[in-house]
Amino acid sequence: MYIEEAHASDAWQMNSNIEDKVLFATPKSFDDRAEIGRTCVKDLKIDLPMVVDEIDNRVERAYTAWPDRLYVIDGEGRVTYKSAPGPFGFEIEPLAQALAAVAGPAVTPS
Repeated sequence: MYIEEAHASDAWQMNSNIEDKVLFATPKSFDDRAEIGRTCVKDLKIDLPMVVDEIDNRVERAYTAWPDRLYVIDGEGRVTYKSAPGPFGFEIEPLAQALAAVAGPAVTPS
């Protein structure tokens, strides 16, 4: 879930964002936010589907998704995995294991 930009260039900025040239101003519309999210997914090589929160941040507020984390939710609606805060806390192997526990092992088409 791409939510409000944590370190917008027109607000508080992290040195790692400056070094990595990840500099975005606070989006003014949903389309602006979605475009920033698409750019982050592409540039950061995030191989996960992206969902974008509304510009009023209703999902972020409802689910307290701040700071950003990765969650796995099972078929019963229970959170079965919660990552460390990201993006530095995002680790693929524990996430893959949590997904496999919920969905079963991935099947590669032959």
